[in-house]
Amino acid sequence: MLQTFFGLGQTAELEIVLDRPDGKKKLDESSKKDQSLIYYDGETVSGKVNVILKKSSSRLEHQGIKVEFIGQIEMYYDRGNHHEFTSLVKELARPGEMLQNTSFNFEFLNVEKPYETYTGSNVRLRYFLRVTVVRRIYDIVKEIDIIVHTLSSYPDMNNSIKMEVGIEDCLHIEFEYNKCKYHLKDVIVGKIYFLLVRIKIKHMEIAIIKRETTGSGPNTFNENETIAKYEIMDGAPVRGESIPIRVFLAGYDLTPTMRDVNKRFSVRYFLNLVLMDEEDRRYFKQQEITLWRKGEKNLKGLQNRNEPSHLVSGKDGPKGSEAPRTTSQSIQPSGSIDNTDSENDHNHSPMNENVEQVRSSIEDSTSE
Repeated sequence: MLQTFFGLGQTAELEIVLDRPDGKKKLDESSKKDQSLIYYDGETVSGKVNVILKKSSSRLEHQGIKVEFIGQIEMYYDRGNHHEFTSLVKELARPGEMLQNTSFNFEFLNVEKPYETYTGSNVRLRYFLRVTVVRRIYDIVKEIDIIVHTLSSYPDMNNSIKMEVGIEDCLHIEFEYNKCKYHLKDVIVGKIYFLLVRIKIKHMEIAIIKRETTGSGPNTFNENETIAKYEIMDGAPVRGESIPIRVFLAGYDLTPTMRDVNKRFSVRYFLNLVLMDEEDRRYFKQQEITLWRKGEKNLKGLQNRNEPSHLVSGKDGPKGSEAPRTTSQSIQPSGSIDNTDSENDHNHSPMNENVEQVRSSIEDSTSE
C-alpha cells in the first residue's frame, strides 16, 4: 500500500509460457487448474517470458532481467534453509528501460534432472522456473513449477518373495508374492498359506504403507502413511488353506521408491499383512517392495538413459537382480512395528515389552 501511495507500486506483470512440443503431457490433462508439464531427465526446458506493463503510458526501469531453473529440496521443519541441488541462470536483458510489452525467449538445453518431483509429509522436492526483474528498491519475481518424472527399466528377472512367519507352536503361515519390484500401474499377486493354526483368527487384511524418512543419524524421523487397505479373509482359517491376494496399484497416488535422495530423505513402500484374533489382538508382518515408474512406448529413448540409483535397492542400481527371498521369521504381536526391514524405525514406539505377555496369553487361550 505504501509503495502504491508513493508511486512505487509494481508497474509490470510477468508471465512464463512453456513450450509444449508434440506429445508433451500435463500432470492432469482433465484438470484446468493444474497446468504443470511433465519433463524427464535430459529434456530441454524452453519457453518465453512476457513482461506486461500495467499501463500503456508507463515505463519500466530495471537493472536486468534473468530466468533461473532451480531444483530444490525443502524440509518443512527447516523452512528457512532450502537446499538447491540444481541451479542454472540465463540473462534475458541488460539494465535499461522498457516502454512497451516485451517477450524474451529462453532455453535450458538438455537439463539434468536427477530426482523425481515429490511432495510428502515432511519434505518437498520441486523444480521451478524463476524470472526476476531486478530493480533498485524491489524486484518483480514470478515462479512456475514443473513436474519431473524419473523413468526406470528392469531386466526380465524379477524374483518372487517367499517368507514363512509365525508364533512358535501357535501360528505358522507362509506368504508368497509374485515379484519384489512393481511398476506404478502393476498388479500385486500373491497367496497366503496356513501351515499351523492354533489361534482363533477372525479376519486378515493387507495394506500398502508408505514410509517417508527424513534427516540422518539421531535426527532421523519416520512418517508412515497407509495408502490402501484390503480385507482378504473373513472367518477362521484351517490348516492347509490358502488365501489369494490381488492388489491393483493403478488407482493410487504412488511414487517410485526413493533411497537416500541427495542424502536428505527416502521413500519406501511395504506390504503389511495383519491378522486379528477373536480377542481383537493384532499380529502383522511387513515386507518391503520396490516401486518404479515404467516409461511409455514413445519414451523408449529416455528409458535407456542412466537410471538414478536412488530409485532402487541393491548395490547395482536398477539393473541389479536380487536373490530369491525365502526366510523364516516371527510375526509381530499387536502394537509393535516390524523393524526387520528398516534400520531407522527407532523413532516409533513399539510396545516390545508386552511381547512375552501377549505370547503367554495366547498360549493360555489356545490351551483352553
